[in-house]
Amino acid sequence: MLPFEPSQADLFGRWSLMRLKMQLLRYSQGASFSRAQGLIFLSNYARNTIQDLLKTVTPHTALIPHGIEERFMHVPRPQRRLEDCTEAQPFRVMYVSILMPYKHQLEVAQAIAALRQQGLPIEANFIGAPWGQYAQAFQHLLQQLDPDNHFLKYTGHAPFDRLHGLYHEADAFIFASSCENLPNILIEAMAAGLPIACSNKGPMPEVLGDAGIYFDPYSAPSITHALLQLAKDNTMRSVLAQAAWQKAHAYSWKQCADDTLAFIEHVVHQHKGGF
Repeated sequence: MLPFEPSQADLFGRWSLMRLKMQLLRYSQGASFSRAQGLIFLSNYARNTIQDLLKTVTPHTALIPHGIEERFMHVPRPQRRLEDCTEAQPFRVMYVSILMPYKHQLEVAQAIAALRQQGLPIEANFIGAPWGQYAQAFQHLLQQLDPDNHFLKYTGHAPFDRLHGLYHEADAFIFASSCENLPNILIEAMAAGLPIACSNKGPMPEVLGDAGIYFDPYSAPSITHALLQLAKDNTMRSVLAQAAWQKAHAYSWKQCADDTLAFIEHVVHQHKGGF
């Protein structure tokens, strides 16, 4: 979605090569979309945003989200009380995403540090490949906030075939992105049975619905407040984790494949009929 959300591309710097790349992609992809006889969108948010920006209407569109692999599915576990968490066994928050400006890892780290200052036994594990100057800024911030690497941990890239196991080591998940087409990582965390604090931007509320706590990803205090709510109430965490896990069952690769083939067949049939 970065090519179709200029404000998000601006996060890379107004005169950056990445912003220029997004502008070029918007023009080239927009031209392709306008010539297409059918378009598949992954979320209603993406469909509405792209069509509003391009001011064009393709005759045939479909909403067909991606699926997730079965290995991510894990029945929600009993939620620990915050009172039972300790320095040795802290409340573990996990965030999986490449380090990029629109993923807002800087704000998440600041929020975790603020909760530590309040005395909460909480830690965050950031997983994701580094990218450019943002990764440097993020690692510099971690050194400032937690020089002993005690509660802010960055483990870099993790192989995709190991991710499901890493999800199962966390007590809660945070997803702070402000720009997504379909947030597959969010859906993986839902499938893993984790309680989730989530960005209120883009298609995230469409995907997670009422099965999470929301925050403004641009605001570290907003993230702090959401995580504090999540950490303090283990009963609410149990309810949210169960609801998110149930919602994750809607994302099936078989359904995605069946719907995609059916839509292609429909478009071909309509085109042969003179459309």
